[in-house]
Amino acid sequence: MALAADDFARDHVAAFNSAVASRNFADFLTRFEDDAVMRFENVPGAGVIELAGRPAITAGYDEQPPDDEISVAGEVRIEGKSIVIPFAWRRDGAPGTMTLDLSGDRISRMVVTFE
Repeated sequence: MALAADDFARDHVAAFNSAVASRNFADFLTRFEDDAVMRFENVPGAGVIELAGRPAITAGYDEQPPDDEISVAGEVRIEGKSIVIPFAWRRDGAPGTMTLDLSGDRISRMVVTFE
């Protein structure tokens, strides 16, 4: 399972980076369930942001698209039923953690914690 989680994590990060580079998040967002929840914690100047459902997630990416890519910055691990991906922003190296819960091969919940 760890190898599959690592592959899923690296594919997810590559899909995110491709979306950032193209400024088009439509394909990236198909990785999420229609009723997925996306939560951002410790957001500078905002605290917590939570988006529920793909329409809200899509609107969030349309209104404030990320403008920097990320790199996997440590060992991808499984915690319970979640895939935990340590990452760093490429521009300034700021660390974070992305926790993904899956439903089949799609993401049902993603929590991004900025450190």
